[in-house]
Amino acid sequence: MALTDVVKRFGAVTAVDHLDLVVPAGVCFGLLGPNGAGKSTTMRLLTGQAVADAGTVEVLGRSMPAESKVVRARSGVVPQVDNLDDELTVAENLGVYARLYGIARADRPAAIARGLELARLADRADTIADELSGGMRRRLLIARGLLHRPELVLLDEPTVGLDPQVRQQLWGQITAVRRDGATVVLTTHYIEEAERLCDEVAIVHRGTVVARGSPDRLIEATVGVEVLEVAGDGPSQRRTLLAAEQAGLPTRHTGTGVAVLGSEALEVAAGDGEGHAGRRRRATLEDVFVTLTGEELT
Repeated sequence: MALTDVVKRFGAVTAVDHLDLVVPAGVCFGLLGPNGAGKSTTMRLLTGQAVADAGTVEVLGRSMPAESKVVRARSGVVPQVDNLDDELTVAENLGVYARLYGIARADRPAAIARGLELARLADRADTIADELSGGMRRRLLIARGLLHRPELVLLDEPTVGLDPQVRQQLWGQITAVRRDGATVVLTTHYIEEAERLCDEVAIVHRGTVVARGSPDRLIEATVGVEVLEVAGDGPSQRRTLLAAEQAGLPTRHTGTGVAVLGSEALEVAAGDGEGHAGRRRRATLEDVFVTLTGEELT
């Protein structure tokens, strides 16, 4: 999959700005960024739902959007917006897409059974979709996009708005797909999701990629291994800022506190006895993102 010098505008807004991105086959690749960064527009370009104003888009060796019909037949798409048919049962929702994906009539029952198992909804096969919980609906959406065993799976914010327990259940679904050999491309603004699932991530800012790599390597190369956070604005924070400056370490403000990146190289007391506590934690992709773009992930 390759996007080369791709531009997509909506009126005066440039959603994708000369984007270059190559995703190798067989990996789980994450597009990480805040709302409005251009992630969903990029996904629409990959499915042929949007047409680039400039540049080229190639998916599964095919040119988009000219060969989008062929690409869609070999891809599974899980949209951010829930578009299940609420009047149909769980099994019927899967059956409709089994026909749309061109699965042979004789093979459809097995495909539907596989989808029910993947979604862990075999006991809800005859339940009307409107009666499912939010987590069940997301599991069904993912299973629906995988009925035809696609080579490429595109997931746009697959766990947005879900509670942590349901989110982890969906991670299991995505991991299973990746284990079966499919290429997975997902957009997310959940840090833990990107770190847990992705072999590689690209940080997207204002429609372009500002950094990419494996989560661990990207974190270590950009911000180091550890972050020291000191709350409050008392002597402890001033002492921490001075020590960081002397050590040549970058800092950023976090509300009323301060964070020192790469603090494994810093020797400084964690508190000053006046309630201004400090704590050391593992650096994350959010630290990388804020360092590179100056924006918070929300």
